[in-house]
Amino acid sequence: MRMVYPDMSKHKRPPSNRHLPGRSARRNEAQSGSSAPESSKSAGGSSYWIYGVHAVFAALANPKRQCYRLLATPNDLAALTDEAARCGRDIPVEKTDRREIERLLSHGAVHQGVALLVEPLEEAWLEDAFPRAESRAVALVLDQVTDPRNVGAALRAAAAFGAGAIVMQRRHAPPETGALAKAASGALEVVPLVRVTNLARGLEDLKAAGFWCVGLDGSTETDIGEADLSGRVALVLGSEGSGLRRLTQEHCDVVARIPITGMVESLNLATAAAVALYETSRRS
Repeated sequence: MRMVYPDMSKHKRPPSNRHLPGRSARRNEAQSGSSAPESSKSAGGSSYWIYGVHAVFAALANPKRQCYRLLATPNDLAALTDEAARCGRDIPVEKTDRREIERLLSHGAVHQGVALLVEPLEEAWLEDAFPRAESRAVALVLDQVTDPRNVGAALRAAAAFGAGAIVMQRRHAPPETGALAKAASGALEVVPLVRVTNLARGLEDLKAAGFWCVGLDGSTETDIGEADLSGRVALVLGSEGSGLRRLTQEHCDVVARIPITGMVESLNLATAAAVALYETSRRS
């Protein structure tokens, strides 16, 4: 059965009538067992290895990132020592070989001769990422995107086009890991990952705070170029396999598509996110 999406000419953006929920409200909801959204701490609360030059250098430069150990091969030792000192990190750089670094990481990890043991970043909150006073803001919302490399690449696109945060579920989404940080190429340190318990409720919170929620789905006939992308906008993308879930679509204000030729069936998640974010940045 063909899905019928809202008619954009009749569906107008409502005014914001309240701000995003506060931290105390979220903690109360979590304690009461409510299904309302709640930000979560990344990666299960345990340390892990970040690897790759861009990811490691960005982590060292992030004052919010707790760093414990820093490893480098002989060829990379001087550069990493200089970078740690420039960032004010009082961490000795341990000289090692590639095999020792590879032993600490997952199979096939491209570490480029450097690795950094870190604590996951503190939990991020919607109201911190999107202050009420900002009339222009962009959120990238991911619906059950489980591949850490896809989330990392989406973070990189979000950083490139000025999105304030990526919003995704606590469950059915990857934790903060080295693979995610490597794919983000430093963007994990500058774009918050906000995790909510219930994505539909999270979209309603965003709408109540003045966000216009635009879902992306290739089966609709409305092009993204026709959508209202001014003001506060949330771009909602689904996983590469199944796309947006029905309930998520129902909580979007409009659903639009990125027009592509028939030579390919679809765009991958990160590419679709980049195109949508670029289109949104043009309306600033």
